[in-house]
Amino acid sequence: MGRLLAMQLIESGYSVSIFDQDSIESGSAAAYTAAGMLTPYTELESAEQPIYNMGLKSLKLWPKLISTLQSDLGFQQQGTLVVAHNNDKADFLKFNQQLNHKKISSDNNVKRLSRTELSEKEPELNSSFDQAIYLEDEAWLNTQKTMQALAKHLLGSGINWYAKTHVSQVHSRKITTLEKSYPFDWVIDTRGLGAKPQWQELRGVRGELVWLKAPEVKLTHMIRLMHPRYRLYVVPQLEDQLYIIGATQIESHDFSPISVRSMMELLSASYAVHSGFGEAKIIQSQTNCRPALRNNLPQVLIDNRLIKINGLFRHGFLLAPTIAQEVTQWLNSNESYQSPFQTLFSEVA
Repeated sequence: MGRLLAMQLIESGYSVSIFDQDSIESGSAAAYTAAGMLTPYTELESAEQPIYNMGLKSLKLWPKLISTLQSDLGFQQQGTLVVAHNNDKADFLKFNQQLNHKKISSDNNVKRLSRTELSEKEPELNSSFDQAIYLEDEAWLNTQKTMQALAKHLLGSGINWYAKTHVSQVHSRKITTLEKSYPFDWVIDTRGLGAKPQWQELRGVRGELVWLKAPEVKLTHMIRLMHPRYRLYVVPQLEDQLYIIGATQIESHDFSPISVRSMMELLSASYAVHSGFGEAKIIQSQTNCRPALRNNLPQVLIDNRLIKINGLFRHGFLLAPTIAQEVTQWLNSNESYQSPFQTLFSEVA
């Protein structure tokens, strides 16, 4: 969120400084522990309508951002295949009903596939599933490459970057670190859970995922398995036979390594999608806590010359381009901009 917003602001002529507790190249931020899914349609299964609306806009913004960055972000727009085993058809039907209820069902990017059509789209799945919903426009990117490309672009733009710098407090017009305070015209806080001391409503939602190297698997689409207990996705990296399997969603502020239960559920579910994952090698597991507000919706809170952006939950890469654009337009309009996303902005009285 911070890097994309900095990019937008610089393009609008602002002089920008970034304060980051991580290094420029890598870190512990939630952005580094994500599959980079750009899936507004799939998120309708559990998210509110504003997530879909903002995500749909971001899906159109990402190709433009990639063109500006002129870097390989691992961006793939192959779409998502939503499937379910026979025992879990109720969850599949429920998702289909949600598409109908929210009037997304007639969208040209939503296609219902028979077993034969699924076999043509993803041949290695035809023995496991007899139907699918194909969400044609959905995409994904490599989060590590994206963070690095944004950093390269920002450094090339002459930004002031205070890396490995812990921010202790943010105020209107002022940022305070452990060493000193820095004055600014505007301060924008995108620290995620780091902002909890000043935004008590924030909570952590733990997520865990696994990277697998699977030479026997040849999937080219994202796979979303409907299941009553967990949300499983398989995200192919289309290089080095790597796949991201995720993700758990646990109401916890726990940053410890992945649990045995979560690992077993993710691995057994991936094997149920494709038996080739049985011979895969576990490359790494990742855990992190994502920042969420009470309603699981993002919020831009304006308090004098302090803007707080938080609550992107598990939709960071999906929502950040749209939110960055909205905040930049608000600043460019001398604070008179009326966002089409009515739930996004609020002001401190």
